[in-house]
Amino acid sequence: MNDYQKPDPLKRLNIWLPLLLSFILVIGMLLGFKLNSGNVATDENYHNNPSSIEELIRLIESKYVDDVNRDELVETAINNILKELDPHSSYIPASRLQSVNEELSGKFEGVGIQFTLLNDTIFVVTPISGGPADQLGVLAGDKIVQIEDSIVAGIGLTTDDVIDKLKGKKGSKVKIGVQRGKSKKVISYTITRDVIPLYSVDAAYMIDDQTGYVKVNRFSGTTYQEYMAAIERMVGEGLQNVIVDLRGNPGGYLTAATKMLDQMFEERKLLVYTKGRTYSQNDYKSTGRQLFPINKIVVLIDEGSASASEILAGAIQDHDRGVIIGRRSFGKGLVQEQYDLSDGSALRLTVARYYTPSGRCIQKSYEDMDAYGEESYNRFKKGELMSQDSIHLGDTTKYYTSKNRIVYGGGGIMPDVFIPIDTTLFTNIFYATALQYVPRFVYSRYEGYKTQLKGYKTVQVFNNQFNITDAIMTEFVNFVKSEEKLSTINTVELAKAKENLRLRIKAYFARQAFQDSGYFYVMNQNDPMLKAALKSVKE
Repeated sequence: MNDYQKPDPLKRLNIWLPLLLSFILVIGMLLGFKLNSGNVATDENYHNNPSSIEELIRLIESKYVDDVNRDELVETAINNILKELDPHSSYIPASRLQSVNEELSGKFEGVGIQFTLLNDTIFVVTPISGGPADQLGVLAGDKIVQIEDSIVAGIGLTTDDVIDKLKGKKGSKVKIGVQRGKSKKVISYTITRDVIPLYSVDAAYMIDDQTGYVKVNRFSGTTYQEYMAAIERMVGEGLQNVIVDLRGNPGGYLTAATKMLDQMFEERKLLVYTKGRTYSQNDYKSTGRQLFPINKIVVLIDEGSASASEILAGAIQDHDRGVIIGRRSFGKGLVQEQYDLSDGSALRLTVARYYTPSGRCIQKSYEDMDAYGEESYNRFKKGELMSQDSIHLGDTTKYYTSKNRIVYGGGGIMPDVFIPIDTTLFTNIFYATALQYVPRFVYSRYEGYKTQLKGYKTVQVFNNQFNITDAIMTEFVNFVKSEEKLSTINTVELAKAKENLRLRIKAYFARQAFQDSGYFYVMNQNDPMLKAALKSVKE
């Protein structure tokens, strides 16, 4: 039989269907955006054939050679379209939209615990202070073995599975069974779910008599209120200067950053401005309504500080209001708006760029999407994270601060004071491996130290009196060996990693006793960036 067959029109259609679907979906989304904005769509082709998308999907479902998942087909087409735009325009499926929105809203509805999965068992890391679980007496270290009438230990649950079972509408109830310590007895709690805050300020405390430290993990709908509450409390303790730690902060709401900045400047100072192809320039300026006087400001940034973090750091730098310490920030200067779609999903579409007061757009190039995704790793490979001399910016255009200092855009905020990264994580294989087991080790050993930890009234007392002994370190190394199924450990690497691991283990014990603020207090004791910040304040 001859292998050649007459061209089949349906076969040709199968080849071109994905491209046609992507094209038509673009038109459909654009129409939806116009309707959401109150504009009247005028695309003639769309109106002449308003059911093209539905017809095309039905044709695939009825004629395609294999079974297809309609939702997956649509999601794949949309994601492929967005890849042609920029790295930060994104499609959010309906199944994920609620959790994504919760991260920025600053709250969710549930029982109010932080948990981890250890050896296929749900461990309570800490009940959220004042939440439903905390009020009923659920304790850090408790093992959740039942949810409703189902056994949940040893059945292979994922983190998402646990979240689905514990989260729910305010006022709804969920029954859990916990085991405490070495007891096999199951204690039952019926918890009424409530609104649980998601804090964006991890820690805020006085470092010395005049200087306060504030760690902000993202810019959410509650960040400004959290920040101001922390500042007000520390002003009562003598606050005059503030260190704002934005390391690893990926950004969030632009207005959360500008509200914080508003408290740092006199009236009518330009903080940031945005503009896009269809968006005219929008200036964000300070109001001059400063509630608390702040003298010196230091901002800590690194390669994980992005978007709203860079807006805050850029304004401080351009107006010479304070000192930026750390390493070059991520380099995200694009602004997204969220459009809710009719099926419950949403699209975050880049609509503008933002510019610092001096006129810099710090967005790094995304002409090569693959290179964009690997850029942070390439910084390490090229030596940039270890040496300021190895930094090569994509844009060498000169911009000028209020005091005529030269600054650059096109690739992030360059710090005024450079602090190299600790290379142990990259060069010490044992340290990189062991690091992931520190929280699991502490959670599994917490019960044995609970009474001792309760005896420390403040984190300062804990830090001075609680030590990670050699015996604890030996126990930890054996824990790593058993988890990794290792017979031996490189003794040279172990010796180099030991003090860093000792500090992290102590910090996680502090988290169990004093929540996130305890963790950062301990970690900051040996932090070169914070030491540089304090030196800058004194000078």
